[in-house]
Amino acid sequence: MKIIWSRRALHDRDRIYSYIEEDDPSAALALDDFFENRSTQLAAHPMLGRVGRVDGTRELVVHPNYILIYDIADASVRILRVLHAARQWPPTR
Repeated sequence: MKIIWSRRALHDRDRIYSYIEEDDPSAALALDDFFENRSTQLAAHPMLGRVGRVDGTRELVVHPNYILIYDIADASVRILRVLHAARQWPPTR
């Protein structure tokens, strides 16, 4: 399967990187590489994550503090968000 990162997920990833980079650039790079590696695993194993809290999504805990929110469409895994585990998800309205 093909992995597609949504604009929102890429924005999340950039914000996480920038925040961590302020204190520890090597940790920011390592975490970003970890996001990439774990998302690549979804190409071969798209059901790896648990059923998501939002209908039609799945959630993969990629680090004790971060979760990839994704869905499966056609022959693609779409990464929709990268969220800190402490964030309210789905957001309340």
